[in-house]
Amino acid sequence: MQTINTNSNQSMGCNTEYDRLINVLVSKPEHMKITEIINETQRHYASENIDVDTALKQHEEFVNLLQNHQVNVGYIPTHPNFNEQVFTRDIGFCIGQHLYISSLASDLRKEEIKPLIELIEEMDLTYTQLTGPSIEGGDVVINGQNIYVGISKRTKLSAAEQLQKTLPSYTIIPLELREDVLHLDCAFNIVDEKTALLFPDAFQQKDADLLKQSFECLEVGEEEQFHLGTNVLSIGSRKVISLPQNNEVNEKLREAGFEVLEVDFSEIIKSGGSFRCCTLPINRQP
Repeated sequence: MQTINTNSNQSMGCNTEYDRLINVLVSKPEHMKITEIINETQRHYASENIDVDTALKQHEEFVNLLQNHQVNVGYIPTHPNFNEQVFTRDIGFCIGQHLYISSLASDLRKEEIKPLIELIEEMDLTYTQLTGPSIEGGDVVINGQNIYVGISKRTKLSAAEQLQKTLPSYTIIPLELREDVLHLDCAFNIVDEKTALLFPDAFQQKDADLLKQSFECLEVGEEEQFHLGTNVLSIGSRKVISLPQNNEVNEKLREAGFEVLEVDFSEIIKSGGSFRCCTLPINRQP
């Protein structure tokens, strides 16, 4: 097991989704399997399920790409009962200098926080374990003092309201999602201070209009949204990791001046998550 070499809270802090990625936590898809169907993508792929060997190879290529771009990658230990553990974004989120452990909605995933807590305690990082209404990291998108929170089957409006009380210096912006959209990052993702990927049909009109007023939105169509077109990972310097299959998304990003780094993640997305879902950033720097 590889862990990030740090014992200081100074090496933790995330203020955006697009600053240079320094430290990130991942988990290998060693026990990945669709069992209890918990999202629409899994429903589509349930009959063929997951080829774990392929998933492991794709995940290794992804990690190698991160490391080749000077990202420090730490591994959360896997457990044979945790079939969704590869999606480390959901179990926590870092805002400013503080790490929050999610209050997970799915009973299938609630135990995943235990190996995360053990690891961050070994790393001597400060964290808060949220125990109130459910809120998951896939629904939390950070842009400086503005925190967008998806209101979904996984994250309650009351959790967003509680987060606002916890973080009075920030502005929490709740965005209600269409019922079949699992998390906010499956429909909206910020790739630099002015630019975002957006699947507008996931939102109420007023919220879609708000996002379009706040960012230059590169719109993602229904088919590429299903293949997690918005769920890219920004690693800084306008470099974005994306699926090669999402041609239209990648072309729009390139036209907007981004460098698109393509990695095949087709086996892993069968369970409903892609590059952002599979990473828990704990340090980004401008």
